[in-house]
Amino acid sequence: MQMKLTRLHKFLLVLGGAAGLAYGTWVAADTHSADDIGDDLPTLDSIEVRASMQRPKMTLPSELTVVPVVKSGEYFVPPKIEDLDDSKYADEVRLGRNIFIDTQHYAKRFVGNGMNCSNCHLQEGRKPNAAPLWAAYPLYPMYRDKSRQVISFQERLQSCFRFSMNGMAPTLDSREIEALTTYAQWLSTGIPVGTIMAGRGFARIDKTDDPSPFNGAIHYKQYCASCHGEHLEGKKFTNRPGYMFPPLAGPDSYNKGAGMHKVKTCAGFVKANMPLGRPYTLTDDQALDVCVHIFMQDRPWDPRKGIFMSIFMPVTEG
Repeated sequence: MQMKLTRLHKFLLVLGGAAGLAYGTWVAADTHSADDIGDDLPTLDSIEVRASMQRPKMTLPSELTVVPVVKSGEYFVPPKIEDLDDSKYADEVRLGRNIFIDTQHYAKRFVGNGMNCSNCHLQEGRKPNAAPLWAAYPLYPMYRDKSRQVISFQERLQSCFRFSMNGMAPTLDSREIEALTTYAQWLSTGIPVGTIMAGRGFARIDKTDDPSPFNGAIHYKQYCASCHGEHLEGKKFTNRPGYMFPPLAGPDSYNKGAGMHKVKTCAGFVKANMPLGRPYTLTDDQALDVCVHIFMQDRPWDPRKGIFMSIFMPVTEG
């Protein structure tokens, strides 16, 4: 008996085929992510980048010490670069600082966009409530929800290159990772291991209303566009390569897997640090509005998912 296919049957067959293809792609992407291999990233010469042999086994610290803020505005003061001597250790610190503030030049082979480390970690990684390095370094090894495992500080740096810099993670024994780790260790001189310092991370956000992208566009135009551009494209130097103010969207910005792609993380940064020179100008709700507006812009896809999943799967935060 010959079966006659109606338009409804044909539509259901096409729909079922598309769903099967999407599921198969998702399974492949999820397996790929579990293996922690970023094949979607650009490749470099095998001599320059090689698989790391360092897979240390770590455990979390048994105790953490919280240092309260005695007075509002009192934070840890890291050592000055001018006080460094002429030792090899000091040279390593200086190299790490150079990589941190001019990543485009000193770690170019691992960077895939127009960002520098210091675009998110302001004042060379020294500023409280701008994810200062001196507050982060003593807390590692640390458990991260993002990777669902305990990671070292060096592995955290790898994550920054992969997502915030939209590039390739340097190996753990690379020159860049070693120098950046030394720089962070030097900035945290005097802070006991396992100590939670005031000023760590970004500012706390307490919303009173659901964030609005429409209000966010208005706030962005009022507070942010003069530096970051009307279309969030950033502002480049006129006399040399690179950005004076980093792009918040587009191919030169962070990708969708970056921590700054999370609306709440972005709002905590904006509240405590933006507009530049006028921190705490925006309320918590205004900061959230601005970051929802930024969140909705186009940017490089999450390397854990690939371009297909980034286009067809529901939009998620990094």
